[in-house]
Amino acid sequence: MSEQRLGILGGMGPQATQDFYQRILDRTDASCDQEHLPTLIWSDTSMPDRTAAILGGDAEGCYRRLLDGARLLERGGCTALAIPCNTSHYFADRLQGDIAIPLIHMPRETVGVLAADGKKRAGILATDGTVQTGIYQRECAARGMEGVTPPADVQKLVMSIIYDEIKRGEKGSREKFAAIDRWLRASGCDAAILGCTELSVYRTYHGLPDYYLDAMEILAERCITACGYRLRMV
Repeated sequence: MSEQRLGILGGMGPQATQDFYQRILDRTDASCDQEHLPTLIWSDTSMPDRTAAILGGDAEGCYRRLLDGARLLERGGCTALAIPCNTSHYFADRLQGDIAIPLIHMPRETVGVLAADGKKRAGILATDGTVQTGIYQRECAARGMEGVTPPADVQKLVMSIIYDEIKRGEKGSREKFAAIDRWLRASGCDAAILGCTELSVYRTYHGLPDYYLDAMEILAERCITACGYRLRMV
């Protein structure tokens, strides 16, 4: 069997990429260096903002940059690809068609976990780009679930935590998140998806109950098992 090698196309943002790789290390059942998953990380911090590109009209330029990064990792001998950025999965199926190695699809894997747990109505916390392009709503519908997106005032709080706080190196406002949590529970959601990697970083800083399913955590687990490595039980 040839060596498995994970490619991480990151930099969207850099803090989320670092958090993602740490989760892979933490969740791998390894007792020495040699038992960890060989990994190449391309942190392309010059990648255009995905929300701005998709909603603002330069989606093609953003896609070409993603494809260049994916092919760079493919040429580097990677046998599987992970992109710890939910909004970029707007391009995921197209990207998979242009590369030869499997792309582990973060939103699809995440919704699959909720469906297997019997969840019916999931709140989607994500960027405007992810929400408005329906990335998670489509995956939920395909599994017979309802994907619920916040009203404008609550979505502004989500975006503020992502862009005004986490991407600027802050830890994120508990008060803003508490208001989001109140809306989710009042809306009858039986689960909520942390569908932005900056919200995954928020969870790392503050901790959140199991009501919240962290898409980046699911991606980390799937990367480990897809490459033939064992998960450490937590």
